[in-house]
Amino acid sequence: METLKMSQKERTRLTVMKQVQERRLSVMEASQVLGLSYRQAKRIWRRYHLEGDSGLVHVARGKPGTRAKPAELKARILARYEERYPDFGPTLAAEYLAEEGLAVDHETLRRWLLAGGKPRMRRRRQRHREWRERKPCFGAMVQLDGSHHDWFEGRAPKCVLMVMVDDATNRVWAQFFAEETTHASYDMLEGWVRRWGLPQSLYVDKDSIYRCEGVGTIAEQIAGKEPQTQFGRAMEQLGVELILANSPQAKGRVERMNGTLQDRLVKALRLAGISDMAKANEFLPKYLSGFNRKFEVEPRSQADAHRAIPRELDQVLSWEVERMVQKDWTVVCGGQWYQLDRRHEILSIAGKKVIVRTLRDGTVQLERQGLKLRFQRLPERPQRVVEKQAVAKVVEAPAKPADTHPWRRAWLRGGRAVRAAAAFGMGDSGRPPLRSSLPASPIPNAGTAARTTNNKGTFSPEL
Repeated sequence: METLKMSQKERTRLTVMKQVQERRLSVMEASQVLGLSYRQAKRIWRRYHLEGDSGLVHVARGKPGTRAKPAELKARILARYEERYPDFGPTLAAEYLAEEGLAVDHETLRRWLLAGGKPRMRRRRQRHREWRERKPCFGAMVQLDGSHHDWFEGRAPKCVLMVMVDDATNRVWAQFFAEETTHASYDMLEGWVRRWGLPQSLYVDKDSIYRCEGVGTIAEQIAGKEPQTQFGRAMEQLGVELILANSPQAKGRVERMNGTLQDRLVKALRLAGISDMAKANEFLPKYLSGFNRKFEVEPRSQADAHRAIPRELDQVLSWEVERMVQKDWTVVCGGQWYQLDRRHEILSIAGKKVIVRTLRDGTVQLERQGLKLRFQRLPERPQRVVEKQAVAKVVEAPAKPADTHPWRRAWLRGGRAVRAAAAFGMGDSGRPPLRSSLPASPIPNAGTAARTTNNKGTFSPEL
């Protein structure tokens, strides 16, 4: 046998045995050089003396091991892998094969696949990050993130998987949603709280759901408060600390969990024949139960930092805005008008602000300083009543009386002097009218000339 096929230990033994053959070393001295007992050195020397260099090579070299899988089982496992799990990694494929009764170690399967020409899996190059120790107990901090992925591999529209991971134990809770919204974040938090309680803190990214991009109101600026989103306002009311991560790596636990689920959960949904979001959400609790048993770790402390479920959880996980009460005791919000009940008249809230709260089921509540107000939803915008001002009646001037009118008849019978004055346009002094174009004053006694005085001291027209 060629010496190139020997191991380094066997080559060292070959060098020493040659010196024994040349009588430069005794077997006792050879045992001391090789670090073996005298009996073991005698056996090696005997094999070398009888078989030559090949006697120093291990007798099991090139033969199948005693723990090797039978060739028939190996062929069945590889055939099943190509049939059902061609894109699975060795670790995940070994888990599913074990459920089918084809138990094989993942490293053994990896060697078989590499020997069969399967391409080697690329490992991601890691960057240096500062290590952060896990929280000591369950519920001290929970990480939340949304994973956008083609979860159904084209069998259904793309959706987002909202994932929550406990920092101390790696316990996972997840749910599918059409989009990553405030409503989805509320539902995720409620799902966690209903199962394990209210966590101490929540670690999220700087998405617009969790961080307000706008400028705060004047009141907030005066008070030195940062503007809040609806989710941030809800966490403040619940007493949950909201921590914003500066990078995806800062909340790497949930980010790595997203990658694991994108590999394992996608294939589990495929094998289960699930192609819609509703059935996937029904499948998740059972799947996550086994997933947590496999990957959950023991915390340093057995204490549970979760708090009891608050009674007003549904009211807090809502949308709240402040609106002004109009003089007609109506409140408008989102294009909808609400009429406050008359029984709140004692509060004198016209011109004051109230909170309009919209719950996740669409229910609307109006509240003033912790008191829920009764109201009525109006079908449309109320019409303002405009009082009409009284318009003065225009009285037409009476028509000019005719010459035959009784008022003129007495003047016409006033005598020759009156008629002459009228004919020549003279005034009472016999002079022409004034330059101001005003008419001349009537002739004196023009009215009395035609009247006589009776015995009673009153005037009566002349007969």
